[in-house]
Amino acid sequence: MLLLSRKDITGIFTMHDAIAADRVAFQLFTENKTDVPLRTQIVAEKQNGTFLFMPAYAADIDAAALKIINIFPNNIDKDLSSAPAQVLLIDGKTGYVNALLDGTTVTQLRTGAASGVAFDVLARKKAKIGALIGTGGQAATQLEAMLCARKLETVYVFDQNPERTKAFAEQMNSTLNNYGAQILPADTSDQAISDADLIITVTPATSPVFDGSKVKAGATISCVGSYQPHMQEMDPVILQRAAKIFFDSEEAVLSEAGDILIPLANGMITKEAFTGDIGEVLTGNTTGRETEDEIIVFKTVGIGAQDLVTAQKIYELALEKNVGTNWD
Repeated sequence: MLLLSRKDITGIFTMHDAIAADRVAFQLFTENKTDVPLRTQIVAEKQNGTFLFMPAYAADIDAAALKIINIFPNNIDKDLSSAPAQVLLIDGKTGYVNALLDGTTVTQLRTGAASGVAFDVLARKKAKIGALIGTGGQAATQLEAMLCARKLETVYVFDQNPERTKAFAEQMNSTLNNYGAQILPADTSDQAISDADLIITVTPATSPVFDGSKVKAGATISCVGSYQPHMQEMDPVILQRAAKIFFDSEEAVLSEAGDILIPLANGMITKEAFTGDIGEVLTGNTTGRETEDEIIVFKTVGIGAQDLVTAQKIYELALEKNVGTNWD
């Protein structure tokens, strides 16, 4: 079995690689070529946390995976990852576990890449300004995916903690300087989104973190953070304004995401507003953006197919480059 640490993975696998892997994952999922049961959740109310178990199998790539990811938002105040995780990659031909990967890194890459895929196929080609709301454990890869998808000039970042916002912006200006965009802290979420072509929200909020009436025409929004029925970071007004609403998996979203479940329950939207899964755009079965003024929303909760394909691609690259530690 090959052990792959964060250093091992980030040394060989780029965000561009992750976006390519997610494209494959979403296509396989849409074509019913994956077996991806809904993830099992165990809520740890005492710690404001959640244990998540996500299995997946794809015969086309002869691989299966199980990701164990535990969402503990309070960890950010302890200088710990808010989403510690491991991924077991399994040989689909023998049933043997052939790799154990740092799941936090895999999750950050594939979750960021989901927004990257959405922006790549749905966003305006000439997008120049981005907005990122949230600076937790998933934020850096979300930002990088945004920069990979479009040649942005400026990205505004907002978090409820001003000091954390400023520190994150400074760090990202250094870490992601090769993309040529200026990363600036915003004083309010309204300031961040007011002129943004691309918007990402990645928070554990239970009430909307931006004003949907202030999003400009033509914007593409990726809502990433809410993963439980009581969570709601997206202003439902944006769902009413949206020309199209896409998901990574409509079934998965409707099983757990308050961003969609809450406005459905109170009648602000109906299922008739849903356009489909992002994989349907990738396979050519559904049309993405049709006009420059369309507001398009992408809601993702994450599916096991992403972890599976991403882990498999990392494993193949690690073997090719002789990276990792063998555990006999």
